[in-house]
Amino acid sequence: MKFSNINVLKIFKTGILIPVLVMFIACSKDDDSFARVTVNGTLLQANDSDFTVGDRSDFNGDIDASFSGNGGTTIRSFTWNNTLNTADYNADITASSAGNFQMIVEDAEGMVVLDRVIQGGAEPDTIGGVTQEGAPGIWTVTIRVTDFNGDGSFSMSAGD
Repeated sequence: MKFSNINVLKIFKTGILIPVLVMFIACSKDDDSFARVTVNGTLLQANDSDFTVGDRSDFNGDIDASFSGNGGTTIRSFTWNNTLNTADYNADITASSAGNFQMIVEDAEGMVVLDRVIQGGAEPDTIGGVTQEGAPGIWTVTIRVTDFNGDGSFSMSAGD
């Protein structure tokens, strides 16, 4: 069997290409860290630095949200129209010992009416109640998920 330069080159390429592909696939994104926040079925993708409060809200009515992470960190903000001066909130996590979830809520005038944290792997793993009183209108909700492994959910509705 006679090998030409073209055949040798094909064998060489195949001999290099296959191991490289195997290594690339073995090091896939399955092990990459991530953190995601979804509100009312919408994945929040804008960076917190891109976020600005406008004259209209991202969401109206009740908020039903979830978050998940594989060791990742993210900060996501959204606006919510609250016609009352308080909001009811609940949040819970299922997490390993690493990471935490933080919920910060500002009223229409920018006053912080809620700042709560749930630490992964510690009790309580649930928070809930009523925010402090604030100005009705467009409220800002900021979610910080830090080094988080697990998943969770949170909800908000206009208070009493």
